[in-house]
Amino acid sequence: MKAGKKLSSARAARTQIVMLGTGTPRPDPDRSGPATAIVANGVPYLFDFGPGVIRRAAAAYRKGITAFGPAAAEITTVFLTHLHADHTAGYPDLILTPWILGRKKPINAYGPRGLRAMTRHVFEAWKVDIENRTNGIDRLPRAGCRVNVHEIVPGEIYSDRNIRVSAFPVRHGALAHAFGFRIETSDRVIVISGDTAPIPESAKHCEGCDVLIHETYSEQTYRKVSPKWQRYRREHHTSSRELAELAARVRPELLLLYHRANAGGAMTLPDPEAVLLDEISRLYKGRVVTAHDLDVF
Repeated sequence: MKAGKKLSSARAARTQIVMLGTGTPRPDPDRSGPATAIVANGVPYLFDFGPGVIRRAAAAYRKGITAFGPAAAEITTVFLTHLHADHTAGYPDLILTPWILGRKKPINAYGPRGLRAMTRHVFEAWKVDIENRTNGIDRLPRAGCRVNVHEIVPGEIYSDRNIRVSAFPVRHGALAHAFGFRIETSDRVIVISGDTAPIPESAKHCEGCDVLIHETYSEQTYRKVSPKWQRYRREHHTSSRELAELAARVRPELLLLYHRANAGGAMTLPDPEAVLLDEISRLYKGRVVTAHDLDVF
């Protein structure tokens, strides 16, 4: 744990990682868009909000993750890796649905440049609904529909008694502003890669982490797609070999695979997850798990 504001170490402190969405842009019914919740001392913090995020939070509540509340109204501190649609299409749902069902406090949203404009456009698009619910029979409190946007730069971006979050730049094609996050709680250090091709600084940002949550793609499926999409993967994402090499350097207690990019070529593999795990395990002997929606660690 780095020096700085001391995090609470209450006896009951326990960090949970809740995989609310592990998918890609492909509309897989079993995998919602990327969304990872860290529950620290019973308080939820959300990282990315892909499509389906609120319904996945409700499903997690049904499974016993009560920190979200029955309508995800307790999720009020959120972080965004980058502005691609598969990571943000759940944003209007995050803003509006828990408010309609009882949230009374604003959301604090931390993300890259452009998040403020996106937020403004969400409110403009749903202006009629918001006005009706605040001035009509519902009389919903406007505070519960407010979003305080914080556009971030690399470095420590958030801390409270439960959690400390630092952002680091990643390489996702030509996207100018994309981040990964290093999250420190009283008992865990967790790194979320976001969408990224390999960068030289990755090991430094992941150093000493207990859990590394990282996107990846299979080299077998890479060989099955066209040269155009091979180039796309190289410039935007991390291969199984590249991830195994990173994990071998930083040696997390747990390597969690999410946002598994197997578009196209995966359709010809009988078990793409087994293929991916096999590729990684050839080079990395630590604990590796392919995450699924609603997995809890």
